[in-house]
Amino acid sequence: MKDDLELLQGTWSVAELVVEGQTMPESLLNGARAVVKKNRFVSQGMGADYEGTIELDPSQSPSHLTIRFDAGPEKGNTNLCIYELKGDIWKMCIATRGNVRPEDFVSPPGSGFAVETLHRGVKPAASNRKSAKPTLASSQIQAEPVTEFEGDWQMISGTFDGNTMPQTETKWVRRTTKGNVTIVKAGPQTMLQCEFVLETSQSPKKVRYVLTAGPSKGKTQNGIYTIQDDVLTICMSAPGGKTPAGFESLPGSGNTLTSWKRT
Repeated sequence: MKDDLELLQGTWSVAELVVEGQTMPESLLNGARAVVKKNRFVSQGMGADYEGTIELDPSQSPSHLTIRFDAGPEKGNTNLCIYELKGDIWKMCIATRGNVRPEDFVSPPGSGFAVETLHRGVKPAASNRKSAKPTLASSQIQAEPVTEFEGDWQMISGTFDGNTMPQTETKWVRRTTKGNVTIVKAGPQTMLQCEFVLETSQSPKKVRYVLTAGPSKGKTQNGIYTIQDDVLTICMSAPGGKTPAGFESLPGSGNTLTSWKRT
């Protein structure tokens, strides 16, 4: 009988990803896959490529999986995980930070846990599926339902890690949101490009970015926001950071605090 490492060999497509209680949009998972060869893996899609090794311990309950990255944005990092294999379905709960291994397949807000479900084989790209939604690579960015971020916004103020941007510069910064995609530009230069998920049932409301361009491509940012009288105020963590506790950007915090007027 084959052991679990033998059963994992081959290509797996990402079917679902839930990060800290937020289900990632289907458009983000388009083409995302993992390829396992012996004890090595390559993960592609979702903004970046990752490589490393896996170590299994099926004697534990639930079974343990340890991921060690040796190439890509997470090079040098280790993720502690649990997993289960049921036929052609591979499910993992991944601790994206810290040294505490998950005990169940859940990802509560603020936990740093992600639950990922993969299916064996290659999933057809969205552009090849009937009634598929266009992705960021498409000329039609609009994909997800309209949110309260929808439209064009002019920056009113911006503070980055405690440093306030002069108003002579903020006048050049604009953000455009279509569906679940936001692009921020300063003149012709792109400062931010991301897909996002909103959590409007909490107070303050929360937003999670998945960066799709730039040096932090593939990483996530957590934030809080408020909208009053067509003014949007957002406080975001640095890539990979925790959700800010309040609307402030202190030196050394890595937080970004910006305000925008709808145009």
